[in-house]
Amino acid sequence: MAVGFRRGLLITLCAVISVLIFGTLGYRTLYPDSEPFDAFYMTVITITTVGFNEVFELDQAGKLFTAVLILLGWSVLTLALAVITSNIVSGKLTTVFGRKKVKRQIEKIKDHYIVCGFGRMGAIVSNQLANGSVPFVVVESDVASCEKLDLNEMLFIQGDAGDEDVLRRAGIERARGVVAAVGSDAENVFICLTARQMNQRLFILARSLDEAAERKLRAAGANIVISPYSIGGMRMANAILRPHVVDLLDLAMFSEEMDVLMEQITLPEGSSMVEKTLKQSNIHIDYGLIIIGIRRADGRFHFNPSGNTRLEAGDTLITMGPHGDLKRLENHL
Repeated sequence: MAVGFRRGLLITLCAVISVLIFGTLGYRTLYPDSEPFDAFYMTVITITTVGFNEVFELDQAGKLFTAVLILLGWSVLTLALAVITSNIVSGKLTTVFGRKKVKRQIEKIKDHYIVCGFGRMGAIVSNQLANGSVPFVVVESDVASCEKLDLNEMLFIQGDAGDEDVLRRAGIERARGVVAAVGSDAENVFICLTARQMNQRLFILARSLDEAAERKLRAAGANIVISPYSIGGMRMANAILRPHVVDLLDLAMFSEEMDVLMEQITLPEGSSMVEKTLKQSNIHIDYGLIIIGIRRADGRFHFNPSGNTRLEAGDTLITMGPHGDLKRLENHL
């Protein structure tokens, strides 16, 4: 729709310029002694019919040419007005400038995630990233889905997520990670391959419909592969076997009613807590947080660490506590 509007506007603009050139050359031909600017001025006041005095006296041929120019000019101006008005009324003009604004925002974004596919899975991921104030860009080929993205004011690019040019427009060189969540495993494998070739530092999360595709997705460059059916089945089983554990995890990770969250916080270089023991850091006393586990920078995981566990730069603390206290600790670090 936006492309059609731009084409119509360009054609109309060319028609207006053509009339101005036609009128200027016509008056110069009929009145060789006139100045070029005077001929141009006569053309403008003629097609706009503003009613100013004529620059030079018109003879019979000049009056006939002026009449033709008025009809021609008014036809073009009426067409231009109709094109602009119809597109303003239908919202196309807003769409065109809105997409340009979105394009500028995408060109500036960095350390973001690229969500490939806005189906049921991609929509959930996008909404969670938006709720967590994490920057992201959606790549989607379906027109109806793109209209939903536009309505929700999410940054998106319409196109094939496996296309290098589309991923480049989504800022893959500056991105932190890619979520491959399109409808087929084959497409997700191709997205992982393309993304990994374009940016070796990316964290790639892929969706797998078939468990047999997990090996291929990892070989294609995915760091983590998630099978919704496998996870859904395990969750249903745990809801039967360990209902209270499932409830607690739901409250800690997804509930908006309770002010208790489970979060991961990384200790940066130079933090005052580095090289201190967990007890010496006073995290529990000063912030009221529970440290469930610590993942070291080399990938080792310590569950339920003791107070004598020494903290190191790059450690990721798996913590649980009130949202405000978690934020205070993040700001301190």
